Amino acid sequence: MATKPVTLKVQSRGKPIRKLPTEAKLYIQGSTSDLYHRIAAESDFSIHRLRITKNDGSLVPNDKTTTVASVGLQDGDIVQVKDLGPQIAWQTVFLIEYLGPLLIHPLFYYLRPQIYGRSALSKTLLSTTAAAPSTLQTLSFWMIILHFAKRELETLFVHRFSNATMPMTNIFKNSAHYWLVSGLLIAWSSYSPTSLTASNGNPAITYVGLAMYVVGELANLNAHLVLRSLRSAGGTERGIPQGLGFNLVTCPNYMFESLAWAGILLVNRNWGTAVFVALAVGQMGVWAKKKERRYRKEGAGKYQKKKYAMIPGVW
Repeated sequence: MATKPVTLKVQSRGKPIRKLPTEAKLYIQGSTSDLYHRIAAESDFSIHRLRITKNDGSLVPNDKTTTVASVGLQDGDIVQVKDLGPQIAWQTVFLIEYLGPLLIHPLFYYLRPQIYGRSALSKTLLSTTAAAPSTLQTLSFWMIILHFAKRELETLFVHRFSNATMPMTNIFKNSAHYWLVSGLLIAWSSYSPTSLTASNGNPAITYVGLAMYVVGELANLNAHLVLRSLRSAGGTERGIPQGLGFNLVTCPNYMFESLAWAGILLVNRNWGTAVFVALAVGQMGVWAKKKERRYRKEGAGKYQKKKYAMIPGVW
């Protein structure tokens, strides 16, 4: 049985693939990753650009640990191959996303006189007011810059991605959230001489916000390191995470990131930041719910069901 070969019939699904082979031969106990590599090599395509499904539409995963037999493929069965279009690495996607705030915030912070001095708001303000950022504006600036610099470094040295690529056209949609909301909206509204961030804040609230930020960022980094330890370099395997926060919620990385942004909001006191935090926390909550369902499905008896996906007592 271990050496039994099978011949699978290969068809294109959707857009025709010019060099797609009509059949693929491999062993029944061979990996589905081998199937992807064989078809990709003959088609002159990257394996990440192909999606292979059975004739009933169910996915054949590109996985070294999944065998042809385990997905129910037998000799003579048909597999369908879809061209997903030009791809871009997920690591590159994240680097581009987080680059937006790192470019936009310094622009607004250091060019405040030029940007706000020409607006209608500046007519009622002294030029020195427009030129000198407040303490809260300076704190907000560095908290946000350090947050996204951390995200860039984590992308380069910590994160291991289950999917290597995504469609290249999605980069614009994915980047809009960071470039337009956490970048342009927060920067424009926070560094304005008329924003609440430009005034003097309550020191007690500011210190609480700073403490929440530091704890949130460090605990978030710890959660990412735990998740990294569950997957080998270049692997797609998933494990059951344990450690700080994982006994409370499904995704403590999202919980701690929410805590850090709540700290930024306490220091920043700006409506633009509140909009971003609401959107970000809402989206992370959706992702956390999906991960809880996936852990239950894939973890079988190993996973301890969590009552809350992201925030204890709330979500």
